[in-house]
Amino acid sequence: MIKMIALDLDETLLNTDKTISEENAATLRKLHEAGVKVVLCTGRPINAIWGYLEQLGLTTSEDYTITFNGALVIQNTTKEALAQSGLSKHDFQPLHAFANDNGYPLDILDFDQVYPIADLTPSVYQHMLKAPMDFVSTKFADLPDHLFSKAVMATDADILDQVVSRLTPELKETYHVVRSQPKILEFLAADMDKAVGLGQLLTHFGWDFSNLMAFGDAENDLGMIKAAGDGVAMQNGQPEIKAAADHETPATNNEAGVAKYLQQRFEDILA
Repeated sequence: MIKMIALDLDETLLNTDKTISEENAATLRKLHEAGVKVVLCTGRPINAIWGYLEQLGLTTSEDYTITFNGALVIQNTTKEALAQSGLSKHDFQPLHAFANDNGYPLDILDFDQVYPIADLTPSVYQHMLKAPMDFVSTKFADLPDHLFSKAVMATDADILDQVVSRLTPELKETYHVVRSQPKILEFLAADMDKAVGLGQLLTHFGWDFSNLMAFGDAENDLGMIKAAGDGVAMQNGQPEIKAAADHETPATNNEAGVAKYLQQRFEDILA
């Protein structure tokens, strides 16, 4: 029985203009009111998506969000962490050396702010993210010695294609590398994935992955699509995601594909 619906944002729940259609919002609000858990899963911090949470009504004491692609499970209203994991400054040394040797930018994030690495090529991540987070330009040697959520390379898509082709076996072993957007490449802990955070949240409620339905379109959604009892790929999703999914939405993200699939699966509740 599906008790939790997990949703990626970009090109999944969101239209290309970064809004949630009213059809998607109304459908999810009705399911949430009926007792189905609705969980947004994103690489962003919770403050950057607060408007979406309010639009969906996900502001009760029982509502949680998966942020930083699984590294932080956070209660929506209190902002208290249910689970948190990540990487140390030392863990990022091979990635910093790789970026330095090849002239690539790098931003390293903890759970509160972003550190554009000042001794590397300037980054465009702040311009792309457009989120209410502090960006503190810092040399790698001067980074604080605490837990970080991930690192990001944000640059032109053709440069990121080059980055991917140059990744060494050591880097691929050290990090879980995902292309979350054409111009954003993310470096997470080797075992980190949205499915990790969802597993922790499911356990919190006394459920397992058979109770989960997950929607996604891109590489950073693959883990939760595979793990879910019902993994649903967007019609506009990448071929690898569609191949791993149990089902596919009958419409794209710009055509309220999430709502249209849910209307088929939860006909009794949504009629």
